[in-house]
Amino acid sequence: MKALLFVAIAAIFVSPAFADDKPTDAEIAKIRDAIAQWGCEGGTYEKESEGSGVLEAEDVKCKSGQYDFRLDKDFSVFAITRD
Repeated sequence: MKALLFVAIAAIFVSPAFADDKPTDAEIAKIRDAIAQWGCEGGTYEKESEGSGVLEAEDVKCKSGQYDFRLDKDFSVFAITRD
């Protein structure tokens, strides 16, 4: 029983973390358009690989500072955090 518990706990800690994917050129263009509507530009772009459809624009430059944007699969911004 202890061996089974050890294996289960080890599997939790050793399981690979989800990595983000690179968005397509078309997705990048839509991300840029969405952040431009906020008066911002630049940054790096990622697409979450978990199948959630969430897109990220990190280190985006805005007049009031640098921010990270999270967009849904329809390219609507749902979260902005100051970097």
